Amino acid sequence: MCNDYRLKVDIASIVEDFEDLKIRIKMPEGKPNVPARDDIRMTDMAPIVRSVEGARGMGELVNRRWSWPGNRGKPIYNFRTEGRELRSHCALILADGFYQFTDPPVPRPKDKRLDKWLFTMKDHDWFCIAGIWRESPAGEAFTMLTMNAGPDVSPYHHRQIIPLTHDQWGHWLDPTVPAKHVLGRLPQGSLPVIQVYGAPPAQAALL
Repeated sequence: MCNDYRLKVDIASIVEDFEDLKIRIKMPEGKPNVPARDDIRMTDMAPIVRSVEGARGMGELVNRRWSWPGNRGKPIYNFRTEGRELRSHCALILADGFYQFTDPPVPRPKDKRLDKWLFTMKDHDWFCIAGIWRESPAGEAFTMLTMNAGPDVSPYHHRQIIPLTHDQWGHWLDPTVPAKHVLGRLPQGSLPVIQVYGAPPAQAALL
C-alpha cells in the first residue's frame, strides 16, 4: 500500500486552484509551512484540507500528522473503504505524486532496496488524495482511503489509494454527497507511472 508520497507545489498555487473551483479555504492556524518534499512518510506532518462541520463549499488548510496509532501501536496510514459509511471528517490530502514499491524482477544481492514507482495524474500538476482525519492519542491525524486497485495501479499492487480529480474535491468536502458517488477508480491512463530507485530496507518491511 501507499506509505510514501510527494508534494512540491507551493501554497499560493494550491489556494489559487481551490479558489478557481469556488471552494473557500480558511487557514485557522495561519499559513502552513509546506516545504517541497520528494518523500512524505507516515508520522510526518503534511498539509490537508479538512471538511468543516455544517459547512458546504469550504475547507480548512492545516498541517497534520499522517497516520494515527492503532490498537497495537502500528500506524494507521491507510484505511479501507469497503463496508464503511464515510460522511464526516473528510480530508483532501495534497499531493503531486505517490509511490508504490515492488520486488525487483532480477534480484540484486548487494542491493536490498525495492524498485520504486512514482504515479502522477495526467494533465494536472497536482491533485488530492481522499482521506479522513480524526483525533488520536498523537493529536489530530489523517489517513488515506483505499480500495481495490484500478487498471493503472493493479500491475504494481492489488490495492490503491484514491486520487480525486479537481471536480471531485468539493463533493468530498460536502457531507450531503454520499461517499460512493465520489470514491472510485480513474480510467486507464489517468495515472502515468515512471520508475525511480532508492527504496530503503525499512520501506520494504512496511509493504
